Amino acid sequence: MTEKNIQATYLIETSFPLEKAAAVMAGEQSCGTFLRTPGETDELRENHAAEVLSIEETALIEKPGLPGARRFPGGEIRQAIVTLGWPLENLGLNLCNLAATVAGNLFELAPFSGLKLLDISLPKLFAEKYPGPAFGIDGTRQLTGVENRPIIGTIIKPSVGLSPEETAIQTKMLIDAGLDFLKDDELMGDAPHSPFERRVDLVMEVINRFADKTGKKAMYAFNLSGEIEDMKRRHDYLLAKGGTCTMVNINWVGISGVLALAKHSQLPVHGHRNGWGMFSRSPVLGMEFPAYQKIWRLAGVDHMHTNGLRNKFCESDASVVRSILSCLSDFIGTKSPMPVLSSGQWAGQTVDTYEAVQSTDLMYVCGGGIVAHPGGIAAGVESIIQAWDAAMNGRSLEEHAREHSELKQALEFFNPEK
Repeated sequence: MTEKNIQATYLIETSFPLEKAAAVMAGEQSCGTFLRTPGETDELRENHAAEVLSIEETALIEKPGLPGARRFPGGEIRQAIVTLGWPLENLGLNLCNLAATVAGNLFELAPFSGLKLLDISLPKLFAEKYPGPAFGIDGTRQLTGVENRPIIGTIIKPSVGLSPEETAIQTKMLIDAGLDFLKDDELMGDAPHSPFERRVDLVMEVINRFADKTGKKAMYAFNLSGEIEDMKRRHDYLLAKGGTCTMVNINWVGISGVLALAKHSQLPVHGHRNGWGMFSRSPVLGMEFPAYQKIWRLAGVDHMHTNGLRNKFCESDASVVRSILSCLSDFIGTKSPMPVLSSGQWAGQTVDTYEAVQSTDLMYVCGGGIVAHPGGIAAGVESIIQAWDAAMNGRSLEEHAREHSELKQALEFFNPEK
């Protein structure tokens, strides 16, 4: 049997016998179909059939997790962890076909009332063709000049509606307050009310002037999502104006679009995962972040959004921690993308975040947690830095706040019940 050096692990839910259900998955995602075809020789199957490597039953379920599944007569609904393997020969070093192989039609197969991709394992040959992030954590730290703590950032708000002039005014206010990183909202692109090039002109004039004066150059991630040639053109314009970061809506630009941008780019690619809930929100459908980030890491994304603890969305803290750690973990020798923690973050989550991930190689992106601070934006930035200092030194926020007024104000304002 040919070596199965591409592997994927799934949660499945089915009333069919587990071995039969797993065999259906393997056939659908390799050389099989619902009937054996004339060209499906024993030799072909030997060389190309996906293999069921393991099945571990985990639970009995009273009701199906998803509608429409075919019921096996008399079969109980069970969940299991299944690992499939494929030979590299089936697809070669092709990231798009990899995604189609491990996350394709199997989600629609009739025997399943639940199916979720949990993780993938790939041979190191993929890293030879797709080397991963060009900048990653170290390159991003070099460009921002921030060491030994998370990079502190925020998002330009309102999401849409600000003119380039208004965006530049807000940028000046934010970098004067000490922020390391700013970004367009994912909804902002090349809109009629804020054309990309005009926004770049005015914002980079503010950033460059501040850098000339102080020696600190804030990183601004401009959203250049669009068609491939448009993204390349916008990248070149941004680079010529002294920009240090691009941003792309990865799910909608797609694998080929991100690959083309990353190969062309001389700047970090900030990957925004909007739409992620479609893959993740159901416990029995879609994809978990460890598999998801590996695909985008190979495509060349330097920063990956992960949410943060106690976020405003529905993602659990356990899922957030798993996402952060998966970014920071080794993967076939590629650089790690920098995790971007956002969504309702303020000083209050820092200690718990550090205890959970034991790293400061993070972007900690706050909106109201900075700009709504009662002492002003500069005090908001300082409260985050102080909170991370407490976390890294093993102190509680309350203890550290006795000596730091900005943190004390944040704790009283954002968490008054404590």
